Amino acid sequence: MRLYVINLARRPDRLAATLRQAAPLGLSLERAEAVDAAREPPGILDRWFEAGGPLGEIPRGDKACLLSHRGAWEMFAASGDAHAVFLEDDVRLCACARGLLANDGWIPPDVGCVKLEHYGPPGQRVLLTDMCGAAQDFQIGRMLSRHTGAAAYILSRGAAQMLLAQTSFDLPVDHLLFNPNNSRLFARLSPWQLVPAIARQETGAKSDIEATRKGLRAFGLSYVKRELIRFGYDLKLVPRQVAALLRGAKFVAIQTAD
Repeated sequence: MRLYVINLARRPDRLAATLRQAAPLGLSLERAEAVDAAREPPGILDRWFEAGGPLGEIPRGDKACLLSHRGAWEMFAASGDAHAVFLEDDVRLCACARGLLANDGWIPPDVGCVKLEHYGPPGQRVLLTDMCGAAQDFQIGRMLSRHTGAAAYILSRGAAQMLLAQTSFDLPVDHLLFNPNNSRLFARLSPWQLVPAIARQETGAKSDIEATRKGLRAFGLSYVKRELIRFGYDLKLVPRQVAALLRGAKFVAIQTAD
């Protein structure tokens, strides 16, 4: 199972840091060239995206981020592998990651996407169902609620091909993959969550795309409207989540493994 690390050409420091942590784990990483929002012509980015979407206008940096992931999906599709791991270059892997990322024998044949990361506050709770063993001391559960972040995940060949067939996007990549509230692809992708997680995005390092979000996320009428729309999507999913809870789904606190 190959591991692709998405990295900007102007950030060799971040690539070096990721390689340094992967080496002791015995993991070999293949670099995937990231699309640079600061250098890519607007027309190249915009032609892949709808003018609006469930979360409003998508910042340039988030557009470039999604296309960076798409480029890594293309690399995977060109290989002969059944599964691949996708990492952002500010991810931090746990020491136990080696056993899970060295091979794909623990992934059930009908699972197309596994989120490896814990994103959000400590103990972030995610609604999961169909919990089953993945490897020693690990489980996976099918996700029924939002758990964003796309710093570490696995795709099957079929899932990657489905994503690559999309010619237009209306969400950032992490919402596209891991947000049932507003992703039109979530049900088809049917992502699973690894418990405990083996990766976490480095919170101390400022994102290269953060500057492109400032204008769109500044407090004002547009910001309030976007948050109300987001809340509306959250409410819309509640009846389905209640039904899932009655059928045995559980809210699971996601922690990062030691």
